Amino acid sequence: MASGWAPDGAVQDQIDDSITDAVRLARSRLPSGPGEIHCLECGEEIPEARRRAMPGARTCIDCQSALDRPAAASAYNRRGSKDSQLK
Repeated sequence: MASGWAPDGAVQDQIDDSITDAVRLARSRLPSGPGEIHCLECGEEIPEARRRAMPGARTCIDCQSALDRPAAASAYNRRGSKDSQLK
């Protein structure tokens, strides 16, 4: 079901592109390289389980949670509702 000049499947292509962009952004934020033994924020030791689960970790779970809190969702409004565009 195309709308206007959009080809068939354009809505699904837009959804797929949104997901691809979000995954790419999330992967770019993952730490890489050698990790730390002590948290760079608070200085506490990073638990071994975290260091094994997240190679390259540089912060403890509590500090990473605090750093992640301000991260906003995608800035694109793709819900299609006119009401959602007014918010």
